[in-house]
Amino acid sequence: MARWEFKLPDIGEGVTEGEVVSWLVKPGDVVKEDQPMVEVMTDKATVTITAPKAGKIVETRGKVGEIVQVHGVLVVFDLSGGAVGAPAPTGGAPTTGNGHGAKNGNGAKKDDGPAATAVGDIRETLPGMSAAPAKTTSGGGAVQGYFNEKQLATPATRKVARDLDVDLKRVPPTGPQGRVTKKDVEAFSQAPAAPQAPTHGTPAAPAIAREPVKITPPHATPGTHGPLEERVPFAGLRRKIAAKMAQSKHTAAHFTFVEECDVTQLKALRARMKPAADAAGVKLTFLAFIAKACVAALKKHPILNSALDESTNELVYRKYYNIGIAASTDAGLIVPVVKDADRKSLLDIARDIERLANDAKAGKSKVEDLSGSTFTITSLGQQGGLFATPILNFPEVGILGVHQMKQKPVVKDGQIVIGDVMLLSLSFDHRIVDGHIGAAFAYDVIAYLETPEKLFLEMA
Repeated sequence: MARWEFKLPDIGEGVTEGEVVSWLVKPGDVVKEDQPMVEVMTDKATVTITAPKAGKIVETRGKVGEIVQVHGVLVVFDLSGGAVGAPAPTGGAPTTGNGHGAKNGNGAKKDDGPAATAVGDIRETLPGMSAAPAKTTSGGGAVQGYFNEKQLATPATRKVARDLDVDLKRVPPTGPQGRVTKKDVEAFSQAPAAPQAPTHGTPAAPAIAREPVKITPPHATPGTHGPLEERVPFAGLRRKIAAKMAQSKHTAAHFTFVEECDVTQLKALRARMKPAADAAGVKLTFLAFIAKACVAALKKHPILNSALDESTNELVYRKYYNIGIAASTDAGLIVPVVKDADRKSLLDIARDIERLANDAKAGKSKVEDLSGSTFTITSLGQQGGLFATPILNFPEVGILGVHQMKQKPVVKDGQIVIGDVMLLSLSFDHRIVDGHIGAAFAYDVIAYLETPEKLFLEMA
């Protein structure tokens, strides 16, 4: 039997490992070239790894939920009757080597065999995972203190970086969507060396020393049939959400402020504007108004649009306003981002919210749509309940929870009338935001929603 070990290919974009989400083959299966074998989830996306060539599966490495390193053995093939290590068809697929540029005795690079392809749309990804926008120079040279742990770059660019002995994490990108190009690497290698600074990525959550919880099944009850419990792997997006929420709760000092908001005028304004929005093919929801109100309030309270860089003890004030809109999907909660909300009209924001929500539900969200938020809004719509305590989308320092709109008695001009009222619950990082500042921000948001005409007076 001609055994051949297939290794997890370099998927690019700074990915060094992946979590096994689902095996599509098992030992003993005979696969065709390009047949899907396994779904692997990275910090960037879920991708389907296909077979580099035809053969029989002898062994699969990594159970569902386990982490596999790039260039780690993923599948063992029996290639009896075929050429081991024959080149795979080209066509832009990621390629893999030994990961270290190893050479044989003749000075030629060692061939690790054919490369797999990684295909499929981005379906699951964590909110807020990308670094801040890159700082660049006009000449494309080194930027003092620049560092990005998860650089976006193609395998070819990474090879150039290895050949030039360049640390890709310190190369400021100029390519589309913050991608490092070959020219960036070459310019960086020729530029004067800049002093290295500590990393500016999001600090990891502190380790919590505790014994793992073990669930012991109860004794079977007489007269029952079948198992009393079912166990499924805690893997994929759900586990990443859990890690993100735990990091937020263990790092930020949460406090929550709750207040009522009379949206009677907002409801009437939306009703008047809805026909024009419908004619433009846009679904005008209350979220568009709420996003605009948040942007206006953030400009008055810039501390709420900041983030703490713990590696340098610096408070980073963001001068851009990217509003995350939490969206529920079958795989879990994700946060698509309305970019540059301060520069967009209500119709533009409403159009973005609808597109992002549809992509999220269909599992077609793009990486650039799921990163870079500076403030987040979460709403359960008709299931909003009375109020809740939202968890921060770390490293953001504020989040707004929108709850169900209900008709309630309100006092206006000394008279009790029926108004449309909803509760807003805002959570803040008390390390950064004092209580009176959080309350002032909340009341500014409420003022814009209770008298929405103010938005048009101050709208950029």
